[in-house]
Amino acid sequence: MRNVVVLTGGVGGTRLVDGLASSCDDEQLTVIVNTGDDFDHLGLRVCPDLDTVMYTLAGFAPEERGWGIAGDTFVTLGALARLGAPDWFQVGDRDLATHVWRTHRLASGTTLTDATREMTRRLGVTLPILPMSDAPAPTVIETTEGQRIPFQNWLVEQRAVPDVRRVHSERTGPASPLVLDALADADLVVIGPSNPFVSIEPILALPNVRALVAEKPCVAVSPIVAGRAVKGPLVAMMRTLRGVDASAAEVARLYADLVDIWFVHHGDGATLSGSIETDILIERRRERARLAAEVLHTGRRLAAG
Repeated sequence: MRNVVVLTGGVGGTRLVDGLASSCDDEQLTVIVNTGDDFDHLGLRVCPDLDTVMYTLAGFAPEERGWGIAGDTFVTLGALARLGAPDWFQVGDRDLATHVWRTHRLASGTTLTDATREMTRRLGVTLPILPMSDAPAPTVIETTEGQRIPFQNWLVEQRAVPDVRRVHSERTGPASPLVLDALADADLVVIGPSNPFVSIEPILALPNVRALVAEKPCVAVSPIVAGRAVKGPLVAMMRTLRGVDASAAEVARLYADLVDIWFVHHGDGATLSGSIETDILIERRRERARLAAEVLHTGRRLAAG
């Protein structure tokens, strides 16, 4: 097995990527990241999932929280708030530099893929981190009250309080050429423990992506532990979008046409065939490396047939 491709978004998926990055030996690891969360804030292009992956692999992200930059300060945010600017999205001073430079590069005609490559290299990250698309594909939340809310406003500003009736993309651009090439060359696809509705489905919904994944051996890690989300609003979303209680088995139904083997937490595999029970709580780096090694060991056997 030579080429491993990971689909990810959010903190949980990023933690698995961090483990895989430290555990891949001879394999080439490529990370495909959800960009449905991306949005413009105070005139700047913000890419939360891309930045979480980039900061984590660069060693900047706080281990427990998982997002942002450890030890960052918020002087600029405070000054903006005093001038009347919205402060619901917590942008630190060092984090701000990323958004300023990205916005500048995009305005000069650089693609999001190339801008991400430039920044990751400057931060010492050599792993290929690929935005799912160079075209905006913003995720919109439709609530049970009839509201249409951009994803970050729903998640952060409104704290995921309005119940979700539907999740969709305002427009679906093409997957980037490098994403399609990576999937075509993949020997194994890994789906991270990310929210299936707002982190993974935006990637799979791009033209040709789901079909390419379906052709490959695929391993996934559950985002649910004993009926609770590892992180984020997935439990409530399963109830309102699918009408079911959250479980590893119910998440697996969403990927029934793609995933060959599921990694689930101890006790969660009883009703899920093709599952491996292990500890999937990976807040600490040593835990991430341990789970990643198990995933890769299984993936090698799966890819070998």
